[in-house]
Amino acid sequence: MKMPLKSRKSRAVFNLWLVELALICVAVTVAAWLRFYGDPETHLAFAKDAPLRTALVAFCTTGAMAAFGLYQVHARYRRVDLVLRLGISFIFGGVALLVMYYVVPRTYIGRGVLAMALTQAFLMLLLLRLWLQGVFDGDSFKRRVLVLGAGQTADLINRRLRRRSDRHSFRLVGFLPARGQPEVVDAGLLVRSDLDLVSLACEQGIHEIVVAVDERRGGMPTDQLLACAQRGIQVTDLPDFFEREAGMIKLNVVEPSVLIFGGGFDHSLPRQLSKRFFDLVAASALLLVAWPFMLLVVACVWLESGAPVLYRQVRVGESGKRFELVKFRSMRIDAEKDGVARWADANDDRTTRVGRFIRKTRLDELPQLFNVLRGDMSFVGPRPERPQFVDQFNREIRYYGIRHSVKPGLTGWAQLRYPYGASAADAEEKLKFDLFYVKNQGLVFDLMILLQTVEVVLFGRGAR
Repeated sequence: MKMPLKSRKSRAVFNLWLVELALICVAVTVAAWLRFYGDPETHLAFAKDAPLRTALVAFCTTGAMAAFGLYQVHARYRRVDLVLRLGISFIFGGVALLVMYYVVPRTYIGRGVLAMALTQAFLMLLLLRLWLQGVFDGDSFKRRVLVLGAGQTADLINRRLRRRSDRHSFRLVGFLPARGQPEVVDAGLLVRSDLDLVSLACEQGIHEIVVAVDERRGGMPTDQLLACAQRGIQVTDLPDFFEREAGMIKLNVVEPSVLIFGGGFDHSLPRQLSKRFFDLVAASALLLVAWPFMLLVVACVWLESGAPVLYRQVRVGESGKRFELVKFRSMRIDAEKDGVARWADANDDRTTRVGRFIRKTRLDELPQLFNVLRGDMSFVGPRPERPQFVDQFNREIRYYGIRHSVKPGLTGWAQLRYPYGASAADAEEKLKFDLFYVKNQGLVFDLMILLQTVEVVLFGRGAR
């Protein structure tokens, strides 16, 4: 049985992580040999706990790399971004190691060994990543994709996956018009042939056929698609293609049957227990680290604009249940004195000076950790919205209610993939990513989102 492409991507990232773990271990070993060359007694003492010390460096460094998005399945970045992310990852990894050495002195490897190891590892991983980028950016290493259909549905690929970075894992051979259906795609992208679909796919070296016809009745050569599948050519529906390549569920092409029979939506008891355990551990750990900053925010808010320091607001949670969300107040007390719910705009004049800073750094959201501990929210999930907006979106946006099948989260996939939303159109775009999370949720996915949130907080992406 062929492994699904989404699983293959995850496996490729996992294998990359293993290779980089090994390279970092090699770097530590070489650094220790260079540092203690000519001093066999010290080298022997170091070697007693070498496996533990080496593994600690490797896991701390790759953990920091994960936090800065270097192990995302859908990662897209330029070479400058790669160098920046890798450099910052090594800085934060080094700081984490220094803290660990203070807590567990037995793991200490020495400043000289650590500096040489991190320098060598940085160079090796940078060269590896640049080599992989150069190799796999070539068309010969990409899947050759043929789209069946040339109408409005098929043209979504051109509109939503038009950049080179969007097509980093596949090469679009062209669009094959479906018989009797309109052609919207540019004529230069069309594939016309007298051959049947199987022969055409074999002639063009096609690895995957994406079905994107406007009307399935009479527009799908089912027998030929089956023959292609039997020859090892993957046949993929357009919603699955978007889900895999863009990390979203395309609302205007997905049918209820795809969501019903497509798998995912894990609400089993083991998932619920692991989710709750993850929430309690993550929220408690963050509270232990963040409480001094929370006290500082309390003082700053109170000094600038007095009490109340906290802002309470009703939000919609799991299964449509309402709860009271708590945040540090970042706006004037009379921000909504007329009682009308409003989006926060860029450079909103209702925001205080302290409020602008704590919004940018996400410090205003730290009190929501108590919502997580109470069980109103999860650490990872769709962001909770106000009832007024939820009622509006339920009427205007298809499938909007599905996001309420899980607990809302302090952070989430949509926050990582889309900037701050301040309109119904933004809510619809974010829903594509929220549905992807709801459908594909899992403990590993939650952990990856949590790590990548560090990047959002540090660089202020998406905050308003």
